[in-house]
Amino acid sequence: MLLTLTTTHKPATDLGYLLHKHPDRIQTFTLSFGQAHVFYPEATPDRCTAALLLDIDPIGLVRNRRLPPGSAFALQQYVNDRPYVASSFLSVAIARIFGTALNGRCKDRPDLIDTPLPLSIRLPVLPVREGKDFLHRLFEPLGYTVSASPQPLDPHFPDWSESPYFAVELTGTQRLCDLLTHLYVLVPVLDNDKHYWVGDDEVAKLLKRGEGWLHTHPEREQITAGYLKHQRTLIGDALARLEEHGSPIDTRAQDQETTAETSMGLNQQRLQAVATALKNSGATRVLDLGCGDGKLLPLLLQESQFTDIVGLEVAHSALEKASRRLRLDTMPDRQRRRIQLIHGSLLYRDQRLSGYDAAALAEVIEHLDPSRLPVFERVLFEYAQPQTVVITTPNRDYNKKWPTLPAGDVRHPDHRFEWTRSEFQSWADRVCKKHGYTVRYLPVGPEDPLLGPPTQMGVFTR
Repeated sequence: MLLTLTTTHKPATDLGYLLHKHPDRIQTFTLSFGQAHVFYPEATPDRCTAALLLDIDPIGLVRNRRLPPGSAFALQQYVNDRPYVASSFLSVAIARIFGTALNGRCKDRPDLIDTPLPLSIRLPVLPVREGKDFLHRLFEPLGYTVSASPQPLDPHFPDWSESPYFAVELTGTQRLCDLLTHLYVLVPVLDNDKHYWVGDDEVAKLLKRGEGWLHTHPEREQITAGYLKHQRTLIGDALARLEEHGSPIDTRAQDQETTAETSMGLNQQRLQAVATALKNSGATRVLDLGCGDGKLLPLLLQESQFTDIVGLEVAHSALEKASRRLRLDTMPDRQRRRIQLIHGSLLYRDQRLSGYDAAALAEVIEHLDPSRLPVFERVLFEYAQPQTVVITTPNRDYNKKWPTLPAGDVRHPDHRFEWTRSEFQSWADRVCKKHGYTVRYLPVGPEDPLLGPPTQMGVFTR
């Protein structure tokens, strides 16, 4: 079983620091089911590839009782696909051999840990028991481009039967620890099997490895079921705990403003500015991404120009508040047909977001981890591609106006960052250049001649 991992990050040999495996050495590791070898087929400043080769001993598996007795025929324990395909054996090898990278540690180059890298993974034989579409549904929402070609069961009889085996390549810009985590969890799900006993400790492992992405993945129920070998009690426990803890990335804490913002009525000014920008764009079908508890949505409903309004939010509790705020249960049918609330995340590709004229993100992006911004950019500007995007975010320059806010602090504890005007414009200009948009910058709130406005707004047009 072979896995190759390639990067074109420069210098590409930085991959060796992250994996804690030197490109000039061939290393061999003894595992309970065979041996694993790590080597580098190529290692140049422009391109570096690390390979993990598993040499699985099928006879040893039987002797160690690692596989259950086969029910189909007497030799199933000895004649099977385990030595040749990516499976839970690969997950164990990743945790054992690339454990430091998997856990996001790098002593020699800590700056690389949170750096999204251009990465490509190749798996020559990956079992996909639920079909090729399932493979795309698992990895594309995580920001990967998926290429898969079926492998014939018998090269002499390619039409003998439909093959569950695919040669797969995954490409994307990811932190290495995220990529390894996705493989660790999803490869056994695709195989729909595990070679070891699954108990309560597997629920804890799933929650740990799924932190930050599983809660809002469109296929989280199937992922949970496959990872836990379809054991109902464990699945119910895992899903309940996922719902209880939620996602560590809440896209909006819209109702928790600073005292200074509240005193100037800044939130209402922001919402009105966004609604006006959407109206001026000429849009009729609009998205409120990260809609929180729905404060912008009533303003949009007041405009008859908007015939199709969608509010998307990652937190179920916020969606429930939005529903109550809008009084959806008593709303007249004509109005009700204009609006819908959906559960989803800005970090996953979602077909439901395609085809809209405009999208608004009011005080949203600062709640995203900086390392996840490239994924968010692709989801919104590359995949959803609304004609107009309206984004507001705090202006860090203006924080000096508030003496009650300690220097260097952000306005809300859930903010992962706050940009100065130059930082926001640098980010927006780069996004426009990459994805074919132009942008106008508009102030929101009272504007200081030196520090600018408290809120900065960018109106992107494609």
